[in-house]
Formats: sequence, structure tokens, C-alpha cells
Amino acid sequence: MKRAIFSYLDGERRDHPGNDVLDEAKINLVIGLGDKTILADTALYAKLHRDYPNAEIVLCSTAGEIFDDSVLESTVSITAVQFEKTLVRSAMVEIKDFNGCSYEAGKTLIQNLTAFDELSYILVFSDGSQVNGSELVNGINSQVQGKVPVTGGLAGDGTAFQSTLVGLNAQPGHGQIVAIGLYGRDLEVSHGSMGGWESFGPERTITRSKANQLFVIDDEYALDLYKKYLGPYANELPGSALLFPLMVRLSGDEEPVVRTILSIDEDSRSMFFAGDVPEGAAVRFMKANFDRLVDAASTAANQALTERRPSLSILIS
Repeated sequence: MKRAIFSYLDGERRDHPGNDVLDEAKINLVIGLGDKTILADTALYAKLHRDYPNAEIVLCSTAGEIFDDSVLESTVSITAVQFEKTLVRSAMVEIKDFNGCSYEAGKTLIQNLTAFDELSYILVFSDGSQVNGSELVNGINSQVQGKVPVTGGLAGDGTAFQSTLVGLNAQPGHGQIVAIGLYGRDLEVSHGSMGGWESFGPERTITRSKANQLFVIDDEYALDLYKKYLGPYANELPGSALLFPLMVRLSGDEEPVVRTILSIDEDSRSMFFAGDVPEGAAVRFMKANFDRLVDAASTAANQALTERRPSLSILIS
């Protein structure tokens, strides 16, 4: 396997110093993660399709891009991969075709990949404004049943929280979910995950919600309560919500999960999260501790390391 990584800023390309020399005609996977405004311009996809005519090309908008040892904004990080023995297949669904049901979308998406033998790994990029992340994962898991590792993430929209873009072999659009399947016995995949948020305030109970829309916590409107706790950050919603996710304990004997805010609804004083927030669940507010986040990223990287040095790492926050 060979790979090359680039960063695009203002139309200028910056190469990673450790890039391999690739035959562009033999590249079979290209992943572009970047600013929504750049992805919305047809010029980028047209260039990638022209440069890598035989590759599966995936594009996904972000809330910041990782390149080399930096986190950037208003750029696109592009990874081109040339597999020698691994087969690449792709699939895409649109959430509108499933009446907004993220479970069925995830189920159908993965069925398109599990129909073939020697599936070794699945990478998923999903719209981040219209898709319920936890239901998408449930639909995916109903098909893979723990037999194939699946990683990925939801698309971002900077701090705007309005809409996101995902695309497969075409100009990216809204409401799309893409999966890349890698096939063969020569591929080794590992992964790691760790959170670095810290909780604060008392534990409360969700008293009214619907799927991933949270209306009321302890008989107080969720958005009103959030604004009270955020203080000066309340005026920067929804962008400031990136720093203040919600810790949700679905049942007393389960590890809590972290739910990121997707958007807010001032009219109903409610909030939409990236996964389910069921009634009766216990919740606490969380805030960013940047030292802990960095330490957690290091821990996740070490979890993913094996005896063999990895050829490629994909980092998703």
C-alpha cells in the first residue's frame, strides 16, 4: 500500500513530507475532508476526478481539518491511497429515500457491501445535520454483527450548524451517507477511541424528548437551561456548543455516552443531538479540557498501534 497526503489552501497544494510516489492511474481511494465552502465549489471535485480517474472519491465537510501535526480551518485535507492487494468498493444512500429513518439508511448502506466476500473493514462518512448518528450505527451493526470493524464520523459545518456535505464520486450534497468497504486478507485494521471531556454540574433527568431532539430536562426547557450554564458562551450558540456536549447515561449499568449538539430550535427551545437522548436518561453537562483532549487523542493512538507500523491513519474528532 502506498499513500500521499495533501492540504489545499486558497488553491495551493501543500504535500506531506513523508508522501510515497504514486501512479495516479492506479490510485483506488481518495478521501477529501474539508471546509464546506471549498467542497461546494465544483472545481475541487472536478480536479480530483481528473487527477485520479480510477479512484473512489469521498468528500466530507468538517469543523476543522487535521494535516500533519496541525489542526487547520478553511482548507481541505486529501489522502490518496494506492492499494496493491486490497479491493475497494463503495456505497451511498440518501436519508430522504428512507423518510428520515437513519436506522434503515444504515442497514441498506451496509447491505450493499456485505454482499461480497472477504470484507475486512468499513469506513463511513455521514451527513451531520439530517442523520441520527446512534440510529445509523444501530442499522449498520444489524448487518455487520461485530464481524467487521466499522469506523467513521458525521460531517461538520464549522461553527455554523446549518448543513453539511458528503459525496461519493460526484459533487457532494446534503443528506448523503457514504461507506467504503475494503476487501481481502492482506489488510490489517486497528482502531482506538478515547474521550477527554469533563462533566460539571448536577446530574439531571431528561423529562421530554423525541429521538435525538431534546425538549425538557428536569421540567425546564433544554435550550434555556443550556444558555444558563453557558453564560457568556450562550450568545455564540450554536457554534459554542462544540465546546459543551452532553453526557448521557442511558441506563444505570451502562457507561455514559457523549452527545454532540447538531443544532438548536429557538421556537421550541429544544436542541438536536448527534444521537438519541431518550426520556428518563440521566444527563450532565460537559466542557472542553484541552489538555485532557490531547491526552485522550494520544491514548486512542496507542490503542490503535499494533506490532506492525501503520501505513495510514485516519483521525476523526
